[in-house]
Amino acid sequence: MSVTEEAGLLDAATWNGRIFDGSWRVANGGSAAVVEPATGEELTRVGMGDAADIAIAARAASEVQAAWAAMPPREMAAIFTRAANLIEAETESARMWIARESGAIFAKAEHELREAAVILRRSAGMLLDPHHGLVLPSAPGALSYAKRTPLGVVGVISPFNFPLILSIRAVAPALAAGNSVVLKPDPRTPISGGFLIARLLEKAGLPKGVLHVIPGQGDAGEALCTDPHVRMIAFTGSTAVGRRVGELAGRHLKKVMLELGGKNPLIIAEDADLDLATSAAAFGAWFHQGQICMASGRIIVHESIAPQLIERLVTKANHLPVGDPAGGQVALGPIINDSQLARLDAIVQDSIAAGAVLEAGGTHEGRFYKPTVLSGVKPGMRAYSDEFFGPVASIISYATDEEAIAIANDTEYGLSAGVISGSLGRALAIGDRLDAGMVHINDQTVNDECTNPFGGRGASGNGGSIGGPADWDEFTQWQWFTVKEAPRAYPF
Repeated sequence: MSVTEEAGLLDAATWNGRIFDGSWRVANGGSAAVVEPATGEELTRVGMGDAADIAIAARAASEVQAAWAAMPPREMAAIFTRAANLIEAETESARMWIARESGAIFAKAEHELREAAVILRRSAGMLLDPHHGLVLPSAPGALSYAKRTPLGVVGVISPFNFPLILSIRAVAPALAAGNSVVLKPDPRTPISGGFLIARLLEKAGLPKGVLHVIPGQGDAGEALCTDPHVRMIAFTGSTAVGRRVGELAGRHLKKVMLELGGKNPLIIAEDADLDLATSAAAFGAWFHQGQICMASGRIIVHESIAPQLIERLVTKANHLPVGDPAGGQVALGPIINDSQLARLDAIVQDSIAAGAVLEAGGTHEGRFYKPTVLSGVKPGMRAYSDEFFGPVASIISYATDEEAIAIANDTEYGLSAGVISGSLGRALAIGDRLDAGMVHINDQTVNDECTNPFGGRGASGNGGSIGGPADWDEFTQWQWFTVKEAPRAYPF
């Protein structure tokens, strides 16, 4: 008997019309269907939280947080290790949920599951590593030290595109740091972005009430940002919504970590290997239908090789299969919903009307948008400035390295960047001048290792990072202690 069969880990009856508070209860906000973007079919129904559900969860999470933080570190670490073991045993059924909810190909779904296991094991390791505090310089006979303490209740708001990774990368380290968590996954992907995590940690022995999972719409998100029991918001999503989250959280004096959108530049020099550069550009622009904050949104290529690169990209675009990931071998799946599809197509068509050249794609059948190549993209066009969140390779040519750097930095975003050149020294010199939170030399822009600080600047984030060494910084606060053998005499 498999782990899934024995534990009923992903039995839809568990969450039908319910939310998670350590057990499964009916939501005050009612229920909603989860719809498969590739087919339009209803996959399941889940509870939908409203502001009242958030208030109940936040209060309950605050009541159990101190006891959770006081649990011996090895016992806490064992919970994350058991959850990692469970998810590794759950790959077959869990990958289908990710594929069907988010429109992901199986390879991408399996990547999410592997990374989730790494994040859980890293979170177990946090509890046993030496980063819990520092002994500080002090006068003889006195002790001065600083220790990291939990924030309290952390609210996590996660998106649909990489639902499992982008939820668990905040949930697991926040819990490991001693916080309790209220997670609001995107209502389009509540299973892979929320209830899968709830089931893993529930079965792994997480105490009741330490984690709450409440899918919901904007009213639930706003309630999470304003609830007095919630001390931090970790948000991943669009820049527009991130601005609202930052405004609400700031007004209520909450710590906030924002990881937002991107219009990420990939610079390709004339001395690059054209075949390898084309492969990198295609992956960076089209992987997961371009629905990635790190997608290569502007491919900045030297004018001397631009025609050859475009020709190669067009060939790839015309041969990549597009369709239902759960139904066959495809390279690209569906756009998540009709509103996102309409926005994407509007950017493409507006850019063509402004003078960009459609080299390939630019059409769709239902929600299946063909991999697209636009050349002749210039400032003032939407393809130059707007985040696509769709499978578009936007080609901009340049003549000198200085011009390439200027184009790359000509954006309000600052998440990820890539430079490809036959000269490593030249690529590094260019990369050093790019205004991005993450820079990849001789690679495209879609990269994350789970052990690195992941974050952007400008319209891509508020300077915070998540992952690796950043987790201790984000999910704890410093508390300073001084200790003396006896009180000293003061001149008063």
